[in-house]
Amino acid sequence: MELPGAEPTRVYLHGLGASSPAYYAAVATNPALAGRRSLLMDLLGHGISDRPADASYTLEEHADLAATALTAAGVRAAEVIAHSMGGAVAIVLAARHPHLVSALVLVHATLDPQPPGVGIGARYTEEQFVHGDGRSETLTRVGASWAATMRLTGPEALYRTALHLGRSSTIRELLLELPVPRTYLHPADDEPIGARALTDAGVRVVAVPASGHNIMLDNPDGFVAATVAALPA
Repeated sequence: MELPGAEPTRVYLHGLGASSPAYYAAVATNPALAGRRSLLMDLLGHGISDRPADASYTLEEHADLAATALTAAGVRAAEVIAHSMGGAVAIVLAARHPHLVSALVLVHATLDPQPPGVGIGARYTEEQFVHGDGRSETLTRVGASWAATMRLTGPEALYRTALHLGRSSTIRELLLELPVPRTYLHPADDEPIGARALTDAGVRVVAVPASGHNIMLDNPDGFVAATVAALPA
């Protein structure tokens, strides 16, 4: 989804099993953020993007394919706003394709691997998830709101992305080393692990009140205010 406007471009990336238009359309068109060219991207296997069964769906593949799409769209030095799993992809994108990213706003982004025994990969093998009851059980477990977009995600994409995300151990280190302006938004009652180390590395850590993990949906006005403050005027 593209919203026309002035450069530099803003790129919005969603989380696992989500879709950027569903999560960002309302805030991206808020008068405080509107007026800029905005790309609300669905990552491979998600939303309205292709769902190839033979893709690897690593964070690196997601980032590289996003870079290919952004380059084809004539994007350079974009301001990237990214939620949850999309935040991890955005960090990898900025590290591997630095000319494409001028600033990062990470929305309760995933920075660390999951503990042992947690996540889709701990509950199911890929065969059980894709061809057995794993996917349907997961859709029921996550609830109606998340399932509304998760059901659009290819089963291989959902399983493999979750598996690689849960095992990734370099995202936090990459974030600390990035030279671009970085802001990490989090719910006011859920400060990120290692917040002091983030701020020491120049990452602005900003609490957004009255919100949970989906900050842009839970408190749209707070999300807009924090994002506007995080980006260059």
